[in-house]
Amino acid sequence: MAFGIKRQDVKDWKRKIDNGEIAFLTHYWLDDRFPECKTVTKVGCQDLDRLATWGRKYGLRREWIHHRKDGYSHFDLLGERQKEILTQEGLVEHIWKI
Repeated sequence: MAFGIKRQDVKDWKRKIDNGEIAFLTHYWLDDRFPECKTVTKVGCQDLDRLATWGRKYGLRREWIHHRKDGYSHFDLLGERQKEILTQEGLVEHIWKI
């Protein structure tokens, strides 16, 4: 279940994806499968080759992309790996939510 996110944040994320950018969206999230994780960062891009190439530099596999019919396919980043990648990307505004 997602919460603690503004509609405008989702709109901005989708706009960046639509423009072919690598887009980041971090929000609070609860899932019984991952009880130790309280947030998730969705990293999306309309160009799946570009997204896969971006993910490869962090050890993410192409098959881990969550494919969505609506065009907003993305990687889900969780836990320590999430924090490591956000730090390397210089996205401190996302890290404070973790």
